[in-house]
Amino acid sequence: MELSDLKAFSNPYRDDKVYNSCAIFGVMDVSRRCFSGDRVFAAMENMFERGNGLGAGFAVYGLYPEMPDHYALHVMFTSPQGRPATEEFLTSHFRVDRSEPIPTRKTPGISGEPQVWRYFLKPLFDAETVLEEEDFVVDKVLQLNTSIADSFAFSCGKNMGVFKGVGYPEQIAHFYRLEEYQGYIWTAHSRFPTNSQAWWGGAHPFCLINWSVVHNGEISSYGANRAFLETLGYRCTLFTDTEVMAYAADLLMRRQGFSPDAFAKVVAPPFWDEIDSMDAEQRALHAALRIAYGGLLMNGPFAVVIANQDQMIALTDRIRLRPLTVATRDNMFYVSSEEASIRLVVPEADAIWTPRGGVPVVSRIGLLPKPNPDTDNVGAGAVPARGGNTDEA
Repeated sequence: MELSDLKAFSNPYRDDKVYNSCAIFGVMDVSRRCFSGDRVFAAMENMFERGNGLGAGFAVYGLYPEMPDHYALHVMFTSPQGRPATEEFLTSHFRVDRSEPIPTRKTPGISGEPQVWRYFLKPLFDAETVLEEEDFVVDKVLQLNTSIADSFAFSCGKNMGVFKGVGYPEQIAHFYRLEEYQGYIWTAHSRFPTNSQAWWGGAHPFCLINWSVVHNGEISSYGANRAFLETLGYRCTLFTDTEVMAYAADLLMRRQGFSPDAFAKVVAPPFWDEIDSMDAEQRALHAALRIAYGGLLMNGPFAVVIANQDQMIALTDRIRLRPLTVATRDNMFYVSSEEASIRLVVPEADAIWTPRGGVPVVSRIGLLPKPNPDTDNVGAGAVPARGGNTDEA
């Protein structure tokens, strides 16, 4: 499918060129206890004005406990011809143990929707390591998205899934019947696109091999970032800047083993005058990262929530040109574009704070983050915990 064909999948309001801010939200139970998406839906409804119906979506981790070792592949077909070609491709590279349409229902305001299916797969490839197997899956997903017409794989991972489309969050949640699912990590997005046309594949979250990204902002360095990633085998096919953030997360944190802190040093590095004032060891580290990964420096305002099965990461650009607030309560970690949405669903947070620009806040299985009172803006009405993130580059 070509970009010129996307009008059939655009929002009926036809207001494709508008400027404002998207809404992002995430919640994680670090004990892996699964819960419904009720509080996520409520938080997104509270931020209704941040979107305009041109895209929304959710990522859920822990929703397929009956098949935890299979890769769950979600695919949208924009014509009847897409599905047979896709299934022929999949069966030549994977053992397909289950395939079915993703349950949906008619929803007011949703029109022109593609056909959506899910496949539970195991590679027909005797990999020696997990990394080698994952690289095989990534290669085939990217190949599917570039070689088969009218077919887009928009979610791929174990015991996780992305559900997205053109509409408001409450419409997308209703369309995909998300009240029927439970997960221990939920992320959500409401879109207000600026420089790309609205279509189902371009909604957030973006996903590749367990990693998902929701993003508010505009990555003005998209062209340079895309060129860098394409030299390493990634192929950008979804017509929006956020795709490069998802692929950068896959490259740096999955393939090359970077910590979230080191990842942030690449995509949201300090300014050179800050680097010059660091001690010799840190100065050398930052200089080396800028030399090796300069093509992944993400210019422009952004706030992102990045997740996989084991962690959820909140990060803004280095001067915080997009809002982001985080909070904890018991075993739960919350991230939101607006503090009001957090206080709606968790009125008595143990801690609530605004992270420093360019510094990731990371929750992991078994470990909640804590605010650093020396650098983070700790909100009123919550008890600030001492400490902070301790990731090492």
